[in-house]
Amino acid sequence: FPMAATDPQVLALAAQITESREQDIPLLLLKLKGILSSPPLGCEESNKIKQDIYDYGLTQYCLLVLKRDHSQLPGAWATAAQLAEILRHCCVGLEVKEDPEEFYKKFLPSAIDSLLVLGKRLQARFIRAIKDKEKQDFLHWFQVVTDAICWLFGGHTQLAACVLQNDRFLQLLITDDVETAIIMMSVLHNILKINSSVLLQVEEDTLHSVLDELVYKLSSTTNPAVGSAATKLLLLVAKFCKQLVQLFTARYKGLRGLLSKQWTGKGFDREVNQLLDLLYLEQSSGKGEMQKQHQAACIIQAAWRGFQTRKRLKKLPQAVITLQRNFRAKREQELQHLTKQKEDEALKLHMQLQRQRAMRLFHERQLALLKVVHASQVNKYMQEMEEKSALTIQRFWRGYRARRIFHQQKQSLKEHKAAIIIQRAACKFLEKRRRRRPLSPWKEPKGLTDEQRLALQQKVDDYIKLHPASQMSEEMSKELHMQAQAKLAQFLLRSRLDQRAAQRREALLAQVNTDVELLMNAPGLAETTEKDLGAFMSRSIPVATKARQTHNTMLKYTRWPWWKKLGDEFMEDDVIPDSTINTELETLFIGGRK
Repeated sequence: FPMAATDPQVLALAAQITESREQDIPLLLLKLKGILSSPPLGCEESNKIKQDIYDYGLTQYCLLVLKRDHSQLPGAWATAAQLAEILRHCCVGLEVKEDPEEFYKKFLPSAIDSLLVLGKRLQARFIRAIKDKEKQDFLHWFQVVTDAICWLFGGHTQLAACVLQNDRFLQLLITDDVETAIIMMSVLHNILKINSSVLLQVEEDTLHSVLDELVYKLSSTTNPAVGSAATKLLLLVAKFCKQLVQLFTARYKGLRGLLSKQWTGKGFDREVNQLLDLLYLEQSSGKGEMQKQHQAACIIQAAWRGFQTRKRLKKLPQAVITLQRNFRAKREQELQHLTKQKEDEALKLHMQLQRQRAMRLFHERQLALLKVVHASQVNKYMQEMEEKSALTIQRFWRGYRARRIFHQQKQSLKEHKAAIIIQRAACKFLEKRRRRRPLSPWKEPKGLTDEQRLALQQKVDDYIKLHPASQMSEEMSKELHMQAQAKLAQFLLRSRLDQRAAQRREALLAQVNTDVELLMNAPGLAETTEKDLGAFMSRSIPVATKARQTHNTMLKYTRWPWWKKLGDEFMEDDVIPDSTINTELETLFIGGRK
């Protein structure tokens, strides 16, 4: 901040803005209007206040606020218009001594551009407004902004060329609205009054676009206000720039006829006659018929270019909206795709963790059961687990197969439902038709006469006599019961004896199998030890050895994974199945019993 004495109001406002929120800054900047209006304009105190406002960055704050979305400002467009008026008060009459290049070549052109953008937005909302009150407000704010632009290039003449070369100025000028068109032509009139040679300083395309629009307004409208403003502008251009009169006669050959036929007697005949005289003097200085045709072609081209430009400018907002909508839709799709991809990855990771956790719990449970369950119960438990696993696999497979069959038969199900609906409708229709038919009178069935009843009774009695019912006495029933009891006792005694004989045969067969295995596994006589002799002399040692081997076999079988127990195709050669285990258990012989 500068060290010289400054205005206390400016200093307090700068401190307040520095400490305030961003949304409160526009309302605080409106206080500059009271600060600037306190001293008289043009005096040293007023210039000193403007210098302090610029040094403390309040002018830059106004410019930054004008570049924001004005519809979201407190006070909306009225605040924006007031800030534009404050900006032109701060800039007009200000002479920056420290770093003037920053002020004249960067700040002022940026201010002009921001004001033109604001004017374009106000013009668009004025055209779209429906209520008279809204149209009046927007037109008033538009007038305030254009006045601020005029004040700026009036106080700094080098800005006239900057305004004229700005594309947004041409966009504001090219409009079919009468009120805003008249205001913009008055701005152009002020530019030509301040700097009459500005049209010779701008590019040729810009000059042709401005003149084409003025001529187009003369040819396309019948409004006297628009015609008067356009005629005065062309007359001013012709008076100040004699070189442009040749351009009028060469580029717009039908301009004389247009002025004399359409705009004579409209209230501004003096300006029309002066412009016609200038055009006649220039055209009479040696222009031929070919030059006239060239001018006519130029007028047609100017009208066509103006039409095309306006058409393109009208379509531009819709194209921008479509582009933004497509961009937002594509971005939303990409975000949804990324979100779905992240969710799928998270779900996959979660399922993998759950699967690993389930496998870990399963293995821990298996280890715990192996420690707790007795060896004789392991086979039973593993068989139950196999059955449960098989049931689970079958259940999932049947569900999958049923869903697949359902999807394959979906069309046939639709046809079946359609047939049912058609049949239901046909049945309802037939039922209605059946109800409409008159009902036949009910006829009571004919009964039997007395003669028929007597004949039927006689037939029943004759049949009973021919087929009498068999009867058994009580003594015969008791005797038959005693015979059945004796035969049953004989059968039970014979079955018990057969069962004991079968048990003896099985025990003997088990003993023979054990002896055969011992003999087959016995070493040669040269290698025989006392331990081997004890195996033949005692029955307990081979039985315990065989029991240990069988137990080890069952433990090894229980440690198999579940997929090895699904069928014989997964069975290894060195693994003994349950049938083999059971056979080995049956071969154990302890004390002559199985």
